Amino acid sequence: KCNFSLYFLLEVERKIRANDREYNSSFKYATNSIKTSKYNPFTFLPLNLFEQFQRIANAYFLFLLILQVCKIQKWMNVQVGDIIKLENNQFVTADLFLLSSSEPLNLVYIETAELDGETNLKVKQALTVTGDMRDSLEALAAFNGEVCCEPPNNRLDRFTGTLTFDSQKYSLDNERVLLRGCTLRNTDWCFGLVLFAGPETKLMQNCGKSTFKRTSIDRLMNVLVLFIFGLLALMCIILAVGNGIWENHAGSKFNAFLPREENTVFSAFLTFWSYIIILNTVVPISLYVSMEVIRLGNSYYINWDRTMYHARTDTPAEARTTTLNEELGQIKYIFSDKTGTLTQNIMTFNKCSINGKSYGQDQSHMHQHKSPLQRSNMDFSFNRLADPKFLFYDHSLVEGVKLELPDVHAFFRLLALCHTVMAEEKREGDLVYQAQSPDEGALVTAARNFGFVFRSRSPETVTIEEMGIQRSYEMLAILDFNNVRKRMSVIVRNPEGKLSLYCKGADTIIYERLHPSCSEVMKVTTEHLNEFAGEGLRTLVLAYKDLDEEYFSEWKQRHHESNVALEYREEKLEKLYEEIEKDMMLIGATAIEDKLQDGVAQTIEQLAKAEIKIWVLTGDKQETAENIGYSCNLLREEMNDVFIVAANSPEEVRQELRDARLKMCPDTEQDKFLIPEIILGNIPKVVQDENVNGEYGLVINGHSLAFALESNMELEFLRTACMCKTVICCRVTPLQKAQVVELVKKYKKAVTLAIGDGANDVSMIKAAHIGVGISGQEGMQAVLSSDFSFAQFRFLQHLLLVHGRWSYLRMCKFLRYFFYKNFTFTFVHFWYAFFCGFSAQTVYDEGFITLYNLVYTALPVLGMSLFDQDVNAGWSLEYPQLYVPGQLSQYFSKRAFMMCALHSWYSSLVLFFVPYAATYDTARDDGKDGADYQSFALITQTCLTVTMCVQLGLDLSYWTVVNNLFVWGSLGMFFILTFTMYTDGLFRLRPSSFAFIGTARNCLNQPNVWLTVALTAILCVLPVVAYRFFYSQISPTINDKVRYKVCQMKEPAPRPRRTKLTRRSTRRSGYAFSHAHGYGDLVTSGRFLAAVALSIFTTKSTQTWPSFSVI
Repeated sequence: KCNFSLYFLLEVERKIRANDREYNSSFKYATNSIKTSKYNPFTFLPLNLFEQFQRIANAYFLFLLILQVCKIQKWMNVQVGDIIKLENNQFVTADLFLLSSSEPLNLVYIETAELDGETNLKVKQALTVTGDMRDSLEALAAFNGEVCCEPPNNRLDRFTGTLTFDSQKYSLDNERVLLRGCTLRNTDWCFGLVLFAGPETKLMQNCGKSTFKRTSIDRLMNVLVLFIFGLLALMCIILAVGNGIWENHAGSKFNAFLPREENTVFSAFLTFWSYIIILNTVVPISLYVSMEVIRLGNSYYINWDRTMYHARTDTPAEARTTTLNEELGQIKYIFSDKTGTLTQNIMTFNKCSINGKSYGQDQSHMHQHKSPLQRSNMDFSFNRLADPKFLFYDHSLVEGVKLELPDVHAFFRLLALCHTVMAEEKREGDLVYQAQSPDEGALVTAARNFGFVFRSRSPETVTIEEMGIQRSYEMLAILDFNNVRKRMSVIVRNPEGKLSLYCKGADTIIYERLHPSCSEVMKVTTEHLNEFAGEGLRTLVLAYKDLDEEYFSEWKQRHHESNVALEYREEKLEKLYEEIEKDMMLIGATAIEDKLQDGVAQTIEQLAKAEIKIWVLTGDKQETAENIGYSCNLLREEMNDVFIVAANSPEEVRQELRDARLKMCPDTEQDKFLIPEIILGNIPKVVQDENVNGEYGLVINGHSLAFALESNMELEFLRTACMCKTVICCRVTPLQKAQVVELVKKYKKAVTLAIGDGANDVSMIKAAHIGVGISGQEGMQAVLSSDFSFAQFRFLQHLLLVHGRWSYLRMCKFLRYFFYKNFTFTFVHFWYAFFCGFSAQTVYDEGFITLYNLVYTALPVLGMSLFDQDVNAGWSLEYPQLYVPGQLSQYFSKRAFMMCALHSWYSSLVLFFVPYAATYDTARDDGKDGADYQSFALITQTCLTVTMCVQLGLDLSYWTVVNNLFVWGSLGMFFILTFTMYTDGLFRLRPSSFAFIGTARNCLNQPNVWLTVALTAILCVLPVVAYRFFYSQISPTINDKVRYKVCQMKEPAPRPRRTKLTRRSTRRSGYAFSHAHGYGDLVTSGRFLAAVALSIFTTKSTQTWPSFSVI
């Protein structure tokens, strides 16, 4: 019996009994209901309050977020142990043990794009004992098998368990399981037993938690607000102590005017709280409201930007959050998916070399030098089965096919025969090729268009149509591909009875096995391969060999003996492969382009100039990831070295990382790279950047990454990775993607951005400071979890270098100016307290205090925060280096805040003492006394308002109509309202509220008042002007240099450049075969192709040696 209490505490093993809910419910397994919303009706208020209070001063905005409750899913009532039916194209809603399917031999075909990003189909197969039930509801309802398996975990590539049924035990592995997130394809129906439901499914175990994202400015504001609270308390204590001293020494002299408080301590206590109220403007209560308005406005700019609109899919850019805009201007690390994000996942047959002659032209240069006839696509009308979407621009290759050149025909015949693709002909002439990867499909499609059409296959034959004539080749054997062989071969017999071996593979592997007579052709082909590789194309070499019937019969017998050997089986088979795959004749080479999305290489180049590091985190194979790295110039031949970490043990991984680090920087010390950083009492370790001579790249696979992310090795990995220009992590799980992001967030003082297009990128998108979703071919899961979304990777440069930089610059200017105007306003009160007996009397009129932040200074600063730009979008893209100050937080930091506070302190002194000195013991033109309290208050108010407008004008870089209207309109509104509030009529209506009757009319008509206003404004801004002038001359910033250059050129902004980047190198881009090791066995065996021709081939590897099948 199971110990149920153990399950409740920590599940170590899962037991499931089919069709027995009562038994399964005793274990209290999770239901299939999944909550993807951030709140529910019960947790909204407390969680939202908690998140809002993370902003220490923001206790006033509890209801800014809108409750989002997901719709109830129709599968939520599914429970562990239930048997459910799925139909074609349905989403797999729970982790299932496959019982039976509609396909021969209980196969199902699934698409796993939401799990690993791969769009190719994969095959799963049910056990025979359960598959025999087919779709019999009686048999399925009576099924009472018991599954004992591993507990819920996040390993997508592994499953272990057993099925007990009819007193027999059957082993279960990953090939028998359908995971939540997959989609059923090309399978009419299947039945499955629910193993894990809801949050216990492997997909949900890999999903990161939804967290409340806060910008670095928000976190800094918490620290600053605490400082401001302390400053406020300090000022109030000083004034309270001053009140106590004044009461003791001078208070008795004013008893006739002001009743004196006998208890001076109590008087000081009351004064403290009075000044807390008067000086409250130093605490930015309205700051967060203004910040949200600014963020909302900048979010609309992103939504409205037509340069980030993708017309083909009618997809605009979208800011899905309004709280992270300025964070876009501080990105240091970008974590990107590959498939669907950097690439289109579309392979195109671009060029080829046949018997020493190169075919295919570079389209970008061809359009400049060729006539309209020459640059048109080729006419394939001679071929009724040609694919109309296929493009090729070298007419000489078609002519070679039509002239029946033997080498050209042999080239395309090999492409039509040497593959594992399946063909589906839905109607006459409408061929659809199903391949496990787009590479293979591109080659077979090329052969199809040039007259060698692959039509169908059976376990024994491959049927192709050669120039309109249908021919069937007997498929005798497939010598399968693996990572060591790096090639695949087929042995066929043509209709005339001739035996041939056709082989394709990596150039270095094939060259070693060529006949000596091929040396001249090989030399020319090598030159062509270098050209192809220099353009980032993925190359493949083709060769063939005619076989003797007697030799092949004898070889086949030896292969059979080796294949059934119990010892040294792998070595014996490999020896046989080497024997037959030699002395081959070179036919030529192919060059395939793994099409990048438009502008990817240019975008990466721009981001690199902005000192942004890009890490690629992909579930794809290492070879494919490397090829894309070279294609988009993340990896370059000019790099000093590219380190490959592919070890199988923790010790080996650690050693490889250490060797790489020491090669990059031999003098590095073990413990000198960590620096402590104290934030609100926490002391996290920060890995500082280390200087490296040269450029390096790092490629690490998922197996090694699992070791590298362990707590005792994560710093070694991070330190090595951060020293590299580019990092590519391949074969990684969704959870590992998130772990890499979290590692950088934990130990690097940097802002991170994650971008992806599939459900397997959701955890990474949630983990990063900024998540960007691409609405691509893998659904909308990434978009729905993102903070920003658009349709193409190339829009990222505009999002960061333009909108991100502007948003950060505007927010920083806003904060500096906001603190300056509020501090200055408040500090004047502080100085006035020393002249009013610390009586808590305000220096300003009550109406001015109310309208200062609401009317007089609100719109000008909002205008600056919404419309200001140091340079326009074109120059921002022309000079990506403008982005670097944001990464270093140069525009707003603790130092910038202190400088702002010092400037406010100085300005407040000027604003108080200059008017005080100007009005002290003075007389008006009519001889009357001009030094009354109301006149002094009005002069100080006027000086303050004018000074704030002048300071704003100095801060503005881009004067628009709106900015002019806001600045001059606010200044004009000050005088209009001042004269209005100081009129006789308002005084008669509310004498207590409008006591300054006639002050404006009597005071502002004096010339010395306007001289005082001008002098005060000049003295307040003089230090700023002097500092900026001398600093721009002695040590100009990148902004100063660019703005000066723009002014000197007096030209409009340049249009974004779309230059074609070419990579000149001798490196061959490796070819990604369409199938995994052992897949050839499935093609030639009768197990998978028995009675009907299947329309799909997927990967299925159950052996650990290169397989060879003989019919």
